[in-house]
Parts: sequence; structure tokens; C-alpha cells
Amino acid sequence: MAKKVTIKKTLVNQILDKAKIKHDSLVLNALEGQLPQGIEEKDIYKTLALIGDKTGPIIGIVPITERLSEKKLAKISGNKKVNMIPQKNLEKITGYVHGANNPVGIRQKHNFPIFIDLSALESKQIIVSAGEIGRSIRIDSQVLADFVNASFANIIERE
Repeated sequence: MAKKVTIKKTLVNQILDKAKIKHDSLVLNALEGQLPQGIEEKDIYKTLALIGDKTGPIIGIVPITERLSEKKLAKISGNKKVNMIPQKNLEKITGYVHGANNPVGIRQKHNFPIFIDLSALESKQIIVSAGEIGRSIRIDSQVLADFVNASFANIIERE
């Protein structure tokens, strides 16, 4: 008989379990291009950390298939301008390395404004990082937004 492989829970999984929030743990790397059956790229969202000229750090969550509109995020967040946090400063500011930023972990440590693109409402369930590279969670977008006190807004670039 094959031995069942148990996946060690990330801090994000533990936080959600403690709060009794339903989610699925996933092991995937969207950058490798090989996704498990039933998961499409449009279901996977990236958590981007930026700095606003008025608010300081701010978080934008968009599908990996889309580009964040810094102009839209600046306007919706009350900033004149927002810029991506340089990778060398990312871990110091958010607590996570590039590729592991996630709204749950960031909210636990910081009170940064968090904005999720409106497309997440249409998807119902989205996939975001679980705080470690190659680890993700699938969670109801509204439940996630409520838990991390995020707002939904149109923050992707339209051509």
C-alpha cells in the first residue's frame, strides 16, 4: 500500500484553520506552467506589494494572467502614485520573499490596505500564495476579503 503523503501546514494554513475558515491546501508552481487538473491560470492570483506616496505600503491582488494598473490602485487607495516595492526591501516590509507574499500572512503582521481585483468576485474561489514558494490555498474570494479586511476594486489594466 502506498503511504499517504502529508503536507506540512504553512503558517497561513494554520491561521485559517484556527479561524475555522474553509480552504484547500495546494502544492503548485504556476511559473512552471504545469497546473493540476481543474486549475486554470486565471484562477491563480498574485499578491503584489507596493508603496503609495501617501499611504505607505499597499497590497494589490490580481490574476497572474493580468497586469496591475498602478494608476487605478493609486486612485482607489487615495495616493497620487504607487510603485512596486523593490525586491531587496520586500521581505523587510512584508515579511515574505518574492513569490510568497500573501494577504493572510501580511494582514496578521501589518495593517496595510489590501485591494483585490473585481474579477475575484466572478471567480468565487481564487488561489493565492500560502506564504511559501510552491504552496498555495484555494479560498472563497469574499471570505478571504472579509478575513483580511480587503476591498474589491477594478485594479487591472485594460487594453
